[in-house]
Amino acid sequence: MICNWNDFCDELLKAGFSVFGGNDEGVFGLIGFDWQNEPPASPIRWHTGDPETDPWAWRMRVLEERSDMSYGKVFFRKGGFITGEWYPRFLAARRGGNMFADAYKDGKYSHYAKVVYDTLSESGALPFHEIKTLCGFGRNDQANFEKALVDLQMGLFITICGQARKLNKYGEEYGWSSTVLCVTEQFWPREVFDKAAKISAKEAETAITKQVFQLNPQANHNKLRKFIYG
Repeated sequence: MICNWNDFCDELLKAGFSVFGGNDEGVFGLIGFDWQNEPPASPIRWHTGDPETDPWAWRMRVLEERSDMSYGKVFFRKGGFITGEWYPRFLAARRGGNMFADAYKDGKYSHYAKVVYDTLSESGALPFHEIKTLCGFGRNDQANFEKALVDLQMGLFITICGQARKLNKYGEEYGWSSTVLCVTEQFWPREVFDKAAKISAKEAETAITKQVFQLNPQANHNKLRKFIYG
């Protein structure tokens, strides 16, 4: 049983990846319940703000305190964790050694995604609200903008790397924290991509599939391909 932050990190390192949010989508998730069905015996409690026992807080804590784990909308277009050990396999499966320009040329991404990717490539890590402003998107672009952000995360071209609050004209923070994103190459060291380049998509699929069934022998076969390839 995972009882706290340290337990979660230990188990994530062993597993290599996890769907987040209480619903494992029939594949695998370290926390098998959400705030609506918390087991009475578990010390884990969602949305309390306690960094030791609130899984919602662990999303950002992973990014702030660890260099061997990532979090983003990477599984079924919702949150998930992937460790540095397993990230090269997912890169091999989803990107196959391609750069974003190649994927865009092949028609796999929208113009909105290209504008977002180019903006992050040129400007570095940016909070959500600044990305939208720099991209020149207006209110009518909101749905396409948000879809582009998820598409790029699913493709492992960008990733969440923290959070930040807005600043007023005096440089003072205000309001709720905003998600910060960056291109994946800025988040992970070069060696992660070098390892990915040596793995074929089929090899990656085989390794991930084997690990999933070790973690969850009852995993849904029909959902595995989507889990692996996005």
